[in-house]
Amino acid sequence: MNLHRCSWANPANPRYIAYHDEEWGLPCHDELRLFEMLNLEGAQAGLSWETILNKRDSYRAAFDNWDARKIAAYGPDKVAELLANPGIVRNKLKVAAAITNAQAYLRLVDEGSGLNQFLWAYVGGQPIVNHVQKQGDRQASTELSDRISKDLAKRGFKFVGSTIVYAYMQGIGMVNDHDHACFRHAACQAR
Repeated sequence: MNLHRCSWANPANPRYIAYHDEEWGLPCHDELRLFEMLNLEGAQAGLSWETILNKRDSYRAAFDNWDARKIAAYGPDKVAELLANPGIVRNKLKVAAAITNAQAYLRLVDEGSGLNQFLWAYVGGQPIVNHVQKQGDRQASTELSDRISKDLAKRGFKFVGSTIVYAYMQGIGMVNDHDHACFRHAACQAR
């Protein structure tokens, strides 16, 4: 059976197809995955998502399976280890951002919230469903991603510009931007 997928899903990369078919656009409420995806989207800045996706397992291993408490406590030795790790993007600012994001995330949790409650409140708990006919119909950012970006930055998060936040919203299913003809569009909308 030949399924119609979004035009951006690289059929030559099994990781990309699995990501498209099983994760992208599917509403996510899992705190660990929300934290992971926020950091991975930030790591993508200036790179392709496929590059980050191919390094995802290495990121999980390098960043203690995205345990925010451990990451928040990283010191100079761990940072040096990360910057020497060829399995991740070895960018000082992006590594520092993951640590800062862990600290900001823990403050959010200490306030009685978390990313799930914080993010999904912007859309009343329901994903925004767009009707994308072709790749060019997808937006890179919106007024809502601008607002979330500013709010995350005020809370101390890094690498959370509006374009990164919009990609994040797509990835975690706050926005369903699957092509209207894609077999995942209706499935993600029904969640």
